[in-house]
Amino acid sequence: MSAGTYTPNPGAAPVGRMIKAQTALETRMLLRNGEQLLLTVIIPALLLVLFSAVDIIDTGKGKSVDFLTPGILALAVMSTAFTGQAIATGFERRYGVLKRLGASPLPRWALMTAKTLSVLVTEVLQIILLTVIAFALGWSPHGNPFAVLLLMVLGTAAFSGLGLLMAGTLKAEATLAGANLVFLLLLVGGGVIVPMDKFPGGVQDALGLLPISALSDGLRDVLQHGAAMPWGDLGILAVWTVLGLGAAAKFFRWE
Repeated sequence: MSAGTYTPNPGAAPVGRMIKAQTALETRMLLRNGEQLLLTVIIPALLLVLFSAVDIIDTGKGKSVDFLTPGILALAVMSTAFTGQAIATGFERRYGVLKRLGASPLPRWALMTAKTLSVLVTEVLQIILLTVIAFALGWSPHGNPFAVLLLMVLGTAAFSGLGLLMAGTLKAEATLAGANLVFLLLLVGGGVIVPMDKFPGGVQDALGLLPISALSDGLRDVLQHGAAMPWGDLGILAVWTVLGLGAAAKFFRWE
């Protein structure tokens, strides 16, 4: 007896198509979430405009926007890859979304890939918006675009690993509180809007090892001072990437 013919043919779609569809879904969900949109887009844009237009903090020689823009770009990466992703993934885990997706034809590694791609798509939109605002405020960037790209990619990987680690090990409410607290603390102490030389020497050395400090300082060295390749900051981000993604892979709980 010959096998029947079914239209459409039942079965899972190719993995590439599933990742593409999941990435589009994750991106739409992220952009439709009012709280995350405030965190990832509106707050960085408002901080850039406010601190560039009003002389609140002494940023040293030159225009304030030249100092602030690299830090705000670093903040945008952190808000999306770490804070937003940690909160969203934490509540998806609590409500059983990850468990159900894990039982679907979409492989778990493909789900993580889709989440990462969604973060990158959102970051591109953030960077375009912030760049337009910065140019309108008189920003004059310098340096190597490849170094900027490398810093952004490593920063995204480092913060994604830390965000997934938090979301996969803590309760959703603890993740919500912890991610927002970390965001606020690193906004002040990560070299984003307050120059690192404003802190005491020992504190400054410790803060310089944080991923947000490495990302903001690296972007500032390139975009403001025209450095070719900030190897020290790249090294710090690479270490955080390995530690964060490695710990997330080992300790992440899907349920």
